[in-house]
Amino acid sequence: MEELRPLLKQGSAELGLSLSTEQGTHLLEYLALLHKWNRAYNLTAIREPRQMLIKHLLDSLSIARYLEGGTFLDVGTGPGLPGIPLAILHPDKQFELLDSNGKKTRFLIESKARLGLKNVSVHCHRIEQFNSDHLFDGVISRAFSSLAEMAGACAPQLAPTGQLYAMKGLYPEEELSHLPKHFIVKRCISLSVPGLDEARHLLLIVPDRTDTQA
Repeated sequence: MEELRPLLKQGSAELGLSLSTEQGTHLLEYLALLHKWNRAYNLTAIREPRQMLIKHLLDSLSIARYLEGGTFLDVGTGPGLPGIPLAILHPDKQFELLDSNGKKTRFLIESKARLGLKNVSVHCHRIEQFNSDHLFDGVISRAFSSLAEMAGACAPQLAPTGQLYAMKGLYPEEELSHLPKHFIVKRCISLSVPGLDEARHLLLIVPDRTDTQA
């Protein structure tokens, strides 16, 4: 994967990120692990390493500048996207990775160990059955089928000032029309992923907390 380092460095710079040599190495090590395991366990439909770097690593890192807070839950993380790239970039933040697929969580545990990611925890659960002893500053997902489902299932995991980070492709106008009225779209950000000629959006969604304020 070392031949992809220039592409990773250039793409990260285009996203406004400054990767250390060690962070770049860890990202490429993660990519190599994902490529290796994918041949046996079918973790992702994307199989070519360069496309994996663009559509998985750079796509995940495209939201890095917008994270607010220190604790994050990545729901439906699959093979660790976007949680592992974000954890590598932000060693000062804590990321809990949640997926109900056992072979994917086994891969996550292996990746955490191989990369020495002390700021990552792995849970094999559905979000509806997940119980944490603390709430999160942010709940992130690329995987939910709809914003309404994400809001309903994930909002109980938010700290009082927390927000949902919904990663989408095309602007989800239809989904937004079905978002429950007690949720507010705080911000919609159009993302540009280097090397990817596809639409990407990040929606920051919060519960309407005005009714609970004194």
